[in-house]
Amino acid sequence: MRKVLVGFLLVLVISGIAYLRFHHARPPLAVAYAGSRQLVLWSTTAQIREPVAKVNFGDRLDVLNRFDDQVQVRTAAGVTGWASGRDLLSPEFWQRTKDLEAKAAVLPIEARGHTRVLSNLHLEPGRDSPRIRQLDKDVPLELFEREAVEVPAAAEGAASADRGEAKREDWWHVRAHLADQSLSTGWMLGRFIELDVPSPLPDYASSAGIHITAWFVLNQATDASGKPKPQYLVVGNRGSEAEACDFTLMRVFTWSIKRQRYETAFLESDVCGKLPVLLTQAAGGDVRFAFEDRSNATAENRVYLMRQTIVRRVKQSGAARSARKHPR
Repeated sequence: MRKVLVGFLLVLVISGIAYLRFHHARPPLAVAYAGSRQLVLWSTTAQIREPVAKVNFGDRLDVLNRFDDQVQVRTAAGVTGWASGRDLLSPEFWQRTKDLEAKAAVLPIEARGHTRVLSNLHLEPGRDSPRIRQLDKDVPLELFEREAVEVPAAAEGAASADRGEAKREDWWHVRAHLADQSLSTGWMLGRFIELDVPSPLPDYASSAGIHITAWFVLNQATDASGKPKPQYLVVGNRGSEAEACDFTLMRVFTWSIKRQRYETAFLESDVCGKLPVLLTQAAGGDVRFAFEDRSNATAENRVYLMRQTIVRRVKQSGAARSARKHPR
């Protein structure tokens, strides 16, 4: 009898362990995603508590309970802990970030840069837009789209509000390359971005009074030593921020073999360009670039052809206008 009882107890223990092992997870109330780079889960909501786990941005969590602004969650490994609701993203919000990343994946890169300071990625352009995550200083960025957005009245200051002025600021759709090799996409305030414009373009742009918006490598030339030299298209504005057009000025800088320096081969200053600028390689080493021009009430697509150091605007019929080559 004693052996039977011991055996029965042993079966109960094994069954209990099996139940806890395979059925411990009660159905979650909802699903959430970690919204911080490294989110700490705590043992309790009390002031005296201990950390029980750390989860990374985007990790899926089961929501088990809520208490005020605290949420009890369970990780994929089965660890249960508490976190602030402000540090969690809803499935709907998380899907919108995925949609934003999918959009960026098919957009051409217009410029590259890095974060000047600690910066926030937002779901949409604008300070009132929900924050996706925070980025450290010096995080590499790829830039896709620009929007000029009104500054909220609370952030403008009383003086601007009294004058009835609507101040605007640049926002960029960017993709961040993080230290853990992951990518994150969102909208960032333009003044928090430092463009990594290749030398010597900043000097040329500064002397011409151009605030660079984007730049593109058209093709390669060769210097006297046989070293390749990129030839650039640079677009920008006279002002520094919140212009109505993405760019109003264009410059093509080509490498002069004779003078061994970059020179302005083409300029245009009567456009209201909208990014993206699309580049295609044409026959014989020629390069075409095109963009939408909004100078008139009806937007039109402008197309240019670069042949060696000559750039011409191409009519829709295929005939080229006369070249506007900058005098050397």
